[in-house]
Amino acid sequence: MFFVAWQIGYLKGLSDASVTLQGAERVVGTSAGSVVATLFSAGKAASFFDELHLLAKVPQLVAALAPAGDLHDSQLRAIQTFESATSAEAATVREIGRAALAAHTPSPESMQRNIMLVVRKKHWPSDILHVSTVDTYTGDRCIITGSADVSVSAALAASTAIPGVFAPQQIKDRKCMDGGTSGTGTQLDLLAGSTRALVLSLRNPETKTQSGMTQSPTASKEEMRALQASGTRVFTASPTTFTPEDLMAPTAVGKALTMGREQGQADSERVGKFWSA
Repeated sequence: MFFVAWQIGYLKGLSDASVTLQGAERVVGTSAGSVVATLFSAGKAASFFDELHLLAKVPQLVAALAPAGDLHDSQLRAIQTFESATSAEAATVREIGRAALAAHTPSPESMQRNIMLVVRKKHWPSDILHVSTVDTYTGDRCIITGSADVSVSAALAASTAIPGVFAPQQIKDRKCMDGGTSGTGTQLDLLAGSTRALVLSLRNPETKTQSGMTQSPTASKEEMRALQASGTRVFTASPTTFTPEDLMAPTAVGKALTMGREQGQADSERVGKFWSA
């Protein structure tokens, strides 16, 4: 929930300064970003800030939406398999997928219900929305759009299905897990050739120095370089600071909202000029 809150806060900070990011050609979301991308596509990102701000005052409610408390051994094994992966080679991703399928997690249906409580959308909000997930069996990346005839709640539950924490989701003939297991949390290749891209990432691809969770610093930088080489101008933003413990901690949501909003306000003039140029 931390990264959802930070992104919502950042967009709220931009909105405070009347920077609305109108005319986006494509909106791409992965894992936590898929929830925010959906809310943005539906025109609800700024209003959701107020709802999340109220929820943050009752951490128990946040914990109920994204339960990740006491974990079974099978869950811990899957989490460790994911966290220790330094590449997105097919065999590595398939191993993560097997561990995710074997983990004793909350039911897939419960995650979809919780997602629906957050986004409150039954229908795909926009043709420009793209949600990333990964096939647990093949290791292939799967991009879900409105044309796939998949419910928003199922797509988001799949994209946010962190191995070992949440259950993989049935997406047509596939069992799918977190899109971040594909080696990237930003899927920048899907934005290639667009005029401009505002990239909100947990860690800045240009300064990332650690490998893990199928991602490497080299791959992140190469992904960014390829996007820029396609002619797309890029503005990136990431949380100022966080700890690994913050990422799933309900008590960190309020801090993330405030941090994101302050960063969005501080960046608003530069982002406004970037977006309108």
